[in-house]
Amino acid sequence: MSDVPFDLDLLAELTETSGVPGYEDRVRDLVRRELEDSVDRLETDAMGNVVATIAGETDYAVAVAAHMDEIGFMVRHVRGDDDGYGFLELDPLGGWDARVLKAQRVTVHTEDGDLPGVIGSPPPHTLDEDEREETPDVEDVYVDLGLPTEVAKERVSPGDLVTMDASTERVGETVTGKALDDRVCLFAMLEAARRIEEPEVTIHFAATVQEEVGLRGARALGVDVDPDLAIALDVTVANDVPGFESGEHVTRLGEGTAIKLKDSSVITNPKVHRRLQSVADEADIDYQLEVLPAGGTDTAGFQHTYGAKPVGAISVPTRYLHTTTETAHVDDVAATIDLLAAFLEREDGETDYTL
Repeated sequence: MSDVPFDLDLLAELTETSGVPGYEDRVRDLVRRELEDSVDRLETDAMGNVVATIAGETDYAVAVAAHMDEIGFMVRHVRGDDDGYGFLELDPLGGWDARVLKAQRVTVHTEDGDLPGVIGSPPPHTLDEDEREETPDVEDVYVDLGLPTEVAKERVSPGDLVTMDASTERVGETVTGKALDDRVCLFAMLEAARRIEEPEVTIHFAATVQEEVGLRGARALGVDVDPDLAIALDVTVANDVPGFESGEHVTRLGEGTAIKLKDSSVITNPKVHRRLQSVADEADIDYQLEVLPAGGTDTAGFQHTYGAKPVGAISVPTRYLHTTTETAHVDDVAATIDLLAAFLEREDGETDYTL
């Protein structure tokens, strides 16, 4: 079993902290806390993106981005009979598969504090055959607060936020929990930033917002940041589990960090991903190539905002994405940190990434 070659406590703190799209405040506070002693300048824009800059010896600038938000919900209605119990109807923030939501614990974030709740699931022996076979919709999910309707309506309002309640744990050679998408990459970015000293180029470490609802934070960064090169960090699919053929795996846990070639939103610059591979080879860092058939990341947000700028991406292979048991191999996390740091330390602004 591999030892954890990084600060697992910080990773757990990041993943267990709540922050849905547009409401990343708690995570943003952690990011600022962790970056303030490692960078020359620390700013937050009007959308909530955090940009931490290490000034280099040249004006050539590299932007690195990882998103702070996790998928969650917004309360759209509090329902219940006057003499009964109250239940919350939800509107999704990000891409949920309702099948994974039944019988889960949640936290409801109100202006007066957090409340525990559960997503209800009727006992299977009370359902008929048709009901058992139905595919649920997110709109059918409700939260049970265990409170009378009157009390629930007093304490919860439409617009309050709901996140899944799950701890982050070591399981064998992996780490598992909620919100590894994308806090594990946010963590990798923070760790790499600590290693960078006196870079030749200026580096902007960007913790972005609202990626899960359309890459909005990365697209807005162009108001303040105009890099010559952009690298995005995100998780990627690892379907290396029973039920999938080898060609459907995309990536495999334990085989290294993933260098993205494409996803459904972007085709990375060939010269950038070849440079990443070259650096990995030089530094003896394990990696695999990622061809993701569906899904998008902040990589595409950079291209939309900055126009004809070279982009690349590094991914952490992760099983069970968009669930409360997202799972990554500790060695792949370490390799992601190593590759990002090695790439930034070697970047001198002289490589021609134009095609």
